[in-house]
Amino acid sequence: MMNYQDAAQANQKVRIDLRSDTVTRPTAEMRAAMAIAEVGDDVYGDDPTVNALQAQVAALLGKEAGLFVASGTQSNLCALLAHCQRGDELLVGDCYHVHRYEAGGVSVLGGVMMEALATDHRGMMQPDAITEAVKPDDPHCPISRLLCLENTVSGHVHDVASITGLASAGRDSGLAVHLDGARLMNAAVKLGVPARQLVEPVDSVSLCLSKGLGTPAGSVLVGSTEFIARARRMRKLVGGGMRQVGILAAAGLYALEHHIDRLADDHAAALRLADQLGRIAKVSVNADLVETNMVFMQLPEGAADPLRAHLAGRGILLGGGDRIIRLVTHLDIDVSSIDQFTAELADFFE
Repeated sequence: MMNYQDAAQANQKVRIDLRSDTVTRPTAEMRAAMAIAEVGDDVYGDDPTVNALQAQVAALLGKEAGLFVASGTQSNLCALLAHCQRGDELLVGDCYHVHRYEAGGVSVLGGVMMEALATDHRGMMQPDAITEAVKPDDPHCPISRLLCLENTVSGHVHDVASITGLASAGRDSGLAVHLDGARLMNAAVKLGVPARQLVEPVDSVSLCLSKGLGTPAGSVLVGSTEFIARARRMRKLVGGGMRQVGILAAAGLYALEHHIDRLADDHAAALRLADQLGRIAKVSVNADLVETNMVFMQLPEGAADPLRAHLAGRGILLGGGDRIIRLVTHLDIDVSSIDQFTAELADFFE
């Protein structure tokens, strides 16, 4: 049986891709900035464009230093390995990317245990749960060393007070605090606050450039100068040293200048999408839960795979899932894309 990827290839070029904001393509202006980037060997610290990007992200987030890496997963991995030793433990939300979607890398490569704490429907942990999960000073237990936060979580925004409360619970228990800020700028734009204010109470932050900010690859990890020196060693350990990578860093610099404020357009598109989906009888969407660029639509049982195949044949791609499918708006999704998608969806169910 032909799957939906095969159907898309067999029919026509993809017109609308709602699987993730990772599918964005660099704009012509971004490509031009990449083409003229000054480069050097980043392993030696000689790439001026990389150095400029690292300094700019560190300043943006109010930290001392930054480290450019290939991906968000690698950024988190380097951070966790720099914070923890073998036999240590980190506390993390049960639905967070570090716990669910990074192949258990910190445990496989670093011998670090993860304790997953319960989160609510918006991905929030409770400060009391953090305090209670910290292990006693007992040789039977791993050493609780790190608290991992995330913002946004499945499109949900955690405000300054929420992040501060969680970070304080960790710090008061002697933990360092890392924040996976893959979509941190979505949270900052939604709240209308500087990103550095959101991450002031944490020790390290990973900022992804290849999601809503629209670059082809890369993340920047920031923290203290001492922490980043340790993380740089971890980057080498996991094979993450790159050479004339200023070409990619130039895309990041362009995105920081031109693609942050426009994230509000993605949020507006998600609300438009949720509103239109709500008018289709067999589709269910809770528009009140749409905070940034993600919409979760619920379908009748058995409809997901036929729908994916139907849409793929028309150049429209959806992500996985059975009853609930995540839809993500981004740089390459405009108003006409939303209207075309919902029209095709309505046609399928009618």
